[in-house]
Amino acid sequence: MKKGVEKKMMSLLLELLKNSKRSDRETAKVLGVSQPTITRTRQRLMEEGVIKEFTVIPDFVKVGYEIMAISSFKSKRTKDTTERVVKWTMSKPNIIFASAAEGMGKNAVIISFHKNYTDYSKFVSEIRTEGKNIVEDYDALLISLEGRIVKPFSLTYLGEQET
Repeated sequence: MKKGVEKKMMSLLLELLKNSKRSDRETAKVLGVSQPTITRTRQRLMEEGVIKEFTVIPDFVKVGYEIMAISSFKSKRTKDTTERVVKWTMSKPNIIFASAAEGMGKNAVIISFHKNYTDYSKFVSEIRTEGKNIVEDYDALLISLEGRIVKPFSLTYLGEQET
């Protein structure tokens, strides 16, 4: 990739993070390039997997979620357990992120949303039932989405970075 193209792609990516619903024409004006250049560059970002998807970030409280949980685990890792964990995790639409991790004696993390504490409690019970003989240690940080939020969850902040 040429240096100029790389910078152009990064500039577009940062603009899309700020406002992905802006038209290619409007984005071209902001960046001082042509609309076809924006369209081609956006397509290239998608083809190369730099942009994985376009989505919205809702007001989670208004759509019925009271709690965000950041759960950390220490789990046994074998091929069989990894496949089971991946299958279970992918079947849960309220889990928005899951990954191997490292630190504080844990090796996995999940970020999930829950309608209320009862919903979260059922989630934890399912983890303990389904994770029997896999999950050795479990901790969670619960965040009230109706509480004092200093900086709301958004990817637009990343768009403010320098290229």
